Amino acid sequence: MIQYLGTHFHGWQRQPQHRTVQEEIETVLETVLQHPVRIHAAGRTDSGVHAAAQVAHFDAPSHIPASRWSSILNARMPKDILIRASATVSSTWHARFSAIWRRYRYTLYTDPRPNLFIRPFAWHYYYEPLNESLIREALSPMVGRHHLSAFHRAGSDRPHSWVDVQAAECKREGSLIYIEMQASGFLYGMMRLLVGMLVQVGRGVRSPISFTEVWEKEHREQVKYAAPPQGLCLLRVGYPEFPFPPDVWYDTQPAFSLQAFPERLPVT
Repeated sequence: MIQYLGTHFHGWQRQPQHRTVQEEIETVLETVLQHPVRIHAAGRTDSGVHAAAQVAHFDAPSHIPASRWSSILNARMPKDILIRASATVSSTWHARFSAIWRRYRYTLYTDPRPNLFIRPFAWHYYYEPLNESLIREALSPMVGRHHLSAFHRAGSDRPHSWVDVQAAECKREGSLIYIEMQASGFLYGMMRLLVGMLVQVGRGVRSPISFTEVWEKEHREQVKYAAPPQGLCLLRVGYPEFPFPPDVWYDTQPAFSLQAFPERLPVT
């Protein structure tokens, strides 16, 4: 199980001339094992996107206990990657193909005052008020199996745009708005394109019905803006059989909590 801060990475997948999470981990594994190693992840996050509980597997020598790999790798990892836990899986288990769902969270920070500690993990959107109820209304029809080519960026090798959406939620906590979606899989760029249009809904410039028509009628030309990457996090991945207990993987990106203070603070 892997956590990483996506800020200084050009995504998960290896790319020439760019720093990627996959390359960093494979380089460390090669140093330890003295031969090339390929790791396979549950999903390929884009440039700048974070992961709270990414899952990946590789073939390891049997003489090293599986539980030790997390500490072996962490001793050599850069500071923006953490191996949270490691375990043995069967030879037929695959981080990508055995997964039955992925869940992403997008965070919007709506207070006009900037916050240094939130900035790396949220889109600071304060230009206009956002109505989370309208966003929630727009998300509701998305649950189910749909053809979501309207939110599919070019450059993907995925042969189709069908997505089984299992959950689509929006909630506000003070100046923070969280949009979460769980699906069997995600299209290339899907969440950022989706959030970019949901902000239009929250602003009131596009109705929830109009939002639904865009993806139902596959009007890709109307989807023009992607939300910035730093607000997006791969929250967790689900499997029928998982070697880790829930406390290791279930809620490893805690939501921010910004207390609302009264106008006059008590004297202490």
